[in-house]
Amino acid sequence: MSGDIQLIGSFVTDDACAEAIEALHHAKIVAFHTFSPFPSEKIAEAVNEVRGWGRSPVRKFVMAGGFTGALTGLVVTVGTSWEWNINTGGRPIASITPYIVIIFELMILFGVLGAVSSFFFKSGLPAFDQSPGYRTRFGADRFGLVVQAAEGDAAKIEALMRDAGAEEVVREAA
Repeated sequence: MSGDIQLIGSFVTDDACAEAIEALHHAKIVAFHTFSPFPSEKIAEAVNEVRGWGRSPVRKFVMAGGFTGALTGLVVTVGTSWEWNINTGGRPIASITPYIVIIFELMILFGVLGAVSSFFFKSGLPAFDQSPGYRTRFGADRFGLVVQAAEGDAAKIEALMRDAGAEEVVREAA
């Protein structure tokens, strides 16, 4: 869009950055990115409140992978026994007891594959382009907040960020 700009705010503390995120939330602005030199629980809570993320959906993918793996293990072992049956000593052709290990191992394997693939899917990895608005000091000693906004809202957003404790707010074309 031609009228969009980026406002890049630099904060000294994670408290100030979280306060700015909450101020943006009250102003109904949700198009932003955060950067921090270390994981911050305060910023994570503020972002979760704004975006309403709640619990991670990765657990559902792990559960689906586990069920799929267990079912695959059951079908492969029983199907193989029925296809190439060797009746020895009057035992049943498909005895579940020896197949539990294979079923369990495939359940774990598919669950792990579901977890890893959903992690990459939900986190947007791999990211081949650098995040817009990133500054090297955001990885060293400052917290960053990059807000996408229309030109008309820029002054209001800049005032919100400065009131929350931004030490610097820079405007750039998006």
